[in-house]
Amino acid sequence: MEFSIRAARVEDCKDIRRLIGELAESLKDADNVTITQRDLERDGFSENPFFHCVVAEVPEQHRTKGSLTKIGYTTYFYNYNTWCGRTIHMGDLYVMPEFRGKGIGRALMSKVAQLGLAAGCHQLNFTIFDWNKSAQDFYLRQGCIDITASTGKHFMCCKGEALEHLARP
Repeated sequence: MEFSIRAARVEDCKDIRRLIGELAESLKDADNVTITQRDLERDGFSENPFFHCVVAEVPEQHRTKGSLTKIGYTTYFYNYNTWCGRTIHMGDLYVMPEFRGKGIGRALMSKVAQLGLAAGCHQLNFTIFDWNKSAQDFYLRQGCIDITASTGKHFMCCKGEALEHLARP
């Protein structure tokens, strides 16, 4: 199947938000998605973006039944690890179900890896749900390793009132 991978543009934010919604639905977590198209435009396409995005697109002749051509995306940002230096963190990686198994997910992930290497990054990091066996298998097939048990690290979050409380001097 013919498809292309490219850096997202601000005009893609409507489709990116749609894809985020689809991903959240598939993970049965749609109620927790509060991000808007406007948030994406501001946070990903300002002078100092908080994230970057790559989209997968098919030509018009392969568009979906709903006439959509943007069929996948991945988000990423650069980070710093004081033990190894520059890293790249991949956020979401999503391909619409009818386009899976065609190399699109791997192509999206490969693009993030290319960008990371070009920026001098030493590793690509990401998280996945422990129950998402198909995603785990996909990443293992790409040569990734699950470091959860060997590092003994837990992914932590501080948000809402707890974040407000923590920010008080």
